[in-house]
Amino acid sequence: MEPHIADLLRKNQLSITASRRNILELFLQSGSALAHHDIESKTEEKYDRVTVYRTLQTFMEKGIIHTIPTPDNSIKYALCKDNCEEGHHHDDHVHFMCTKCGITTCLEDVHVPEIKLPRGYKTRQTEVVVSGLCKACS
Repeated sequence: MEPHIADLLRKNQLSITASRRNILELFLQSGSALAHHDIESKTEEKYDRVTVYRTLQTFMEKGIIHTIPTPDNSIKYALCKDNCEEGHHHDDHVHFMCTKCGITTCLEDVHVPEIKLPRGYKTRQTEVVVSGLCKACS
């Protein structure tokens, strides 16, 4: 286990369980967003759907991962930046989905533009997903 994984779990007051360690390691190794079924199929250990779901929910609540909507109304998950914290995500970047290979990545250097809403409306979260061909597929 990478020391970074144990530190991240401890920093978020989470006990170090095999499922948390392995799922977090998968996110660190992948470099792209993962769907629930990706996690189930790619972890070395086989975890049931409930264990994976609960682990993802805990990671989201603690600000370790964030969600990315997909065109088919499913969800992908990606690691948060260091400044996300429990109950508050600073997810102000654009997500890119490749229409050929299906990989979804966070474009950390491309920020979501400020949206001017009419009086009386308050922004809670803005999600921008751009689709096209990634560098590898172009």
